[in-house]
Amino acid sequence: MRTLGRNGVRPRLNLGVDISQLRTPCVLVDQPRMLQNLQRMQGTVTAGGKRLRPHTKTHKSIALAEQQLDLGATGICCAKLGEAEIMADAGIVDIRLPYPLNPVNADRVVALLERARISFIVDHPDVAKAWSNAMVAAGTTVDVLIKVDVGFHRCGIDPNASGAVDFIARVAALPGLRLRGLLSHAGHGYGATSAGEAESIARSEGTIMRGLAEQARARGVQIDEISVGATPTARFSATEDGITEMRPGNYIYFDRTQVALGAAEWDDCALTVLARVVTVPASDRIILDCGSKTLTNDLARGFVPVAGYGAVLTKIDGVQKPGANLLVERLSEEHANVRVQDGNSHLRPGDLVRVVPNHSCVVSNLVDSAWMVSGTDVLEPLRISARGRIT
Repeated sequence: MRTLGRNGVRPRLNLGVDISQLRTPCVLVDQPRMLQNLQRMQGTVTAGGKRLRPHTKTHKSIALAEQQLDLGATGICCAKLGEAEIMADAGIVDIRLPYPLNPVNADRVVALLERARISFIVDHPDVAKAWSNAMVAAGTTVDVLIKVDVGFHRCGIDPNASGAVDFIARVAALPGLRLRGLLSHAGHGYGATSAGEAESIARSEGTIMRGLAEQARARGVQIDEISVGATPTARFSATEDGITEMRPGNYIYFDRTQVALGAAEWDDCALTVLARVVTVPASDRIILDCGSKTLTNDLARGFVPVAGYGAVLTKIDGVQKPGANLLVERLSEEHANVRVQDGNSHLRPGDLVRVVPNHSCVVSNLVDSAWMVSGTDVLEPLRISARGRIT
């Protein structure tokens, strides 16, 4: 059952609870901000003549994946098979894993193919051949895309290598595999030092992917899809010719890193951690009850160095303005050590703050549920359906 309605319209629930009554630490998702983020990205991608296939590893929620589909997404992405299994069990039928699955998981893929359209990436000849053998043995066919390394240097074939097109052609000829096209992730966009550099990365990605697709087509290989995905470069990729699909994920919530990369404003950040001051041991130090088990130890990235483990919002009424003098300088498992850089803070034990995390995707995997809120009103709990599904 969908808890969030079609086209972003849903019954407005309100538990009659104010966020000040919630136990801390806890994760809040501001529904109006989230909905605005979803609608804006869908509009941007559609206006660019592309399909949106959001990466659900950011939220890991069946309800939010369904809302993305309701708003126009053509399918979803999952990071791992465990996430895909949860989403398929909920009735989502078009799932892509932009991840190099090992053929040891063939039994799980075959089972998923019975209830959903599944696709994933390959970038190594031995792995592609093993998947071919597994699918032939199972008497079925699975869709695959060739992962292309456009500069992040994690997974993917080298598009400039002499054997790149040969590899694409060999995969296209393997029985049990149906080649859909090419897929990339410009993850190095997270290392951009300016908006101009982020745009250059997106333009380069488009050029590389178009060029490789043209070479493959000249060899008689059908390339139907060119899929790219990264939130920091999405605003530029949307206008790149030849791209058929975009796979941003973080855009649903955004976070401190996306603000530092110019992909969002503070007021776009839909996910925050509600925390309580547990003690004020000195005029220049405040201790919160949200440690690494809530905020994660991920550092922020941005056009300029960004210190600390989150941005502290000193007001809980929805005002998205970080305290300029507050630095989350150290995390232990249960505590956040906040430095008051000018030695002047009004916060006292028992006071509440909200923290914009450096990386919202990881925060989702740390809790079983979040609270959907509007301003200070608590609307309903949000189950993190695929939390912990890392295999």
